[in-house]
Parts: sequence; C-alpha cells; structure tokens
Amino acid sequence: MHLPNVLTIIRIIFIPIFIGLYYFENSYHPSTETEFGTNFYSYLVFTIAAVTDLFDGYLARKYKQTSKFGAFLDPVADKLIVCSALVLVVEHFSHPNPWIKYSWILTLPSLIIIGREILISALREWMAELSKRTVVSVSWIGKWKTTIQMFAIAGVIWQQADWMVYASVTLLYVAALLTVISMVQYLHAAWNDLIADMYLCDDLQLLPVLPEG
Repeated sequence: MHLPNVLTIIRIIFIPIFIGLYYFENSYHPSTETEFGTNFYSYLVFTIAAVTDLFDGYLARKYKQTSKFGAFLDPVADKLIVCSALVLVVEHFSHPNPWIKYSWILTLPSLIIIGREILISALREWMAELSKRTVVSVSWIGKWKTTIQMFAIAGVIWQQADWMVYASVTLLYVAALLTVISMVQYLHAAWNDLIADMYLCDDLQLLPVLPEG
C-alpha cells in the first residue's frame, strides 16, 4: 500500500482516539489550571490528523502515487474528522464572554459546513456517474476553506487562551463563507447537467461551464 493511503487510514484511526480524548478531557478537566489548557491532547491528535491530510496529498502528487482508492478515501477521511470535531465542539462549547458564550455561535457555521459537505459529496458522486467528475473537482477556494476550517476547529478544541477562542470563532465564520462560495461555484459548474437531467434533455446549454482551477 502506498504511503499516502497509509496516512489517510491513520487519519481515520485517529478519529475515535480524538473523540475519546475529547470526552475524557471535558468530563475530567485535569488540565484547566496547567500550562496546556483544557483540551490539549484532543487538540494535538486533531492537529496531527490535519497535518497528515497535507502530507498525503503532497506525497501522492510528488511521487505519482495517486489511486482511485486514495481519491475515494481521502475526502471521506477529511469529512469524517471535520464533522466529528464540529459536532463535539458544538455540544461542549461555552465561554464566559456573553458574545460567544453559547453553542449556537458555533452551531450556525457548523450546519453550513456539514450541509455543504453532504451536498457536494452527493453532487460529485452523481457527476462521476456521468463521467464528468472533473467538472466539480476541488478548486482553490475549496482548498483555502479546508485549511482555514482546520485552524478554526483546532482553536475551538484547545481554547488555550481567549484570543485563540476569538480568532478561531472568527475563522470558522470565514470558512463557512468560503464554504457557501465554493458550493455555489460547484453548483454553477454542474448546472447544465443538473437541468438537462431534470428535463431529460442531453443537449441543453444554459450556463457556460466554469474553467477548472
């Protein structure tokens, strides 16, 4: 098995470890008065998993070790760990500052991000059936969204300092905005095929197809 696929599998294995550590740290809180902060170890596992995401893609491209299995598993691993983390922080998040005290502050961007992932995953699967998977390939906006949301989630997991919480919540809303923009971009790129299939018409051309990139 190629190293990029091994890293992807490791990232999936990290998910239950991350969840277990997060629940343990939030129920026990042994580190609230230490130098690390409340959820340092679950933050560490999440961060390592996020870093493996950067490396597996880089290694696959550098050493030409891309595969259909990797193309399927890599986005699945990303979505699993992001959605798991978002659900956990929404459940447990609280802060003394009245502006970001309650979990709904994180619920709104989390719903947007998770909803987008479901929609785009279904769209890519459908476009793959039409042999047009590249029409909805990952864009630069999608890559920036993924990077920003990883930083945001890591920050709201650890909550080591107030500035980290404020910055992370802000970044999560930025990621949610980029999520909407990228979703519109993908839907626009697939719009002709969506409408053509809706009306059972193969030659319908309503919108120009966006170039890749």
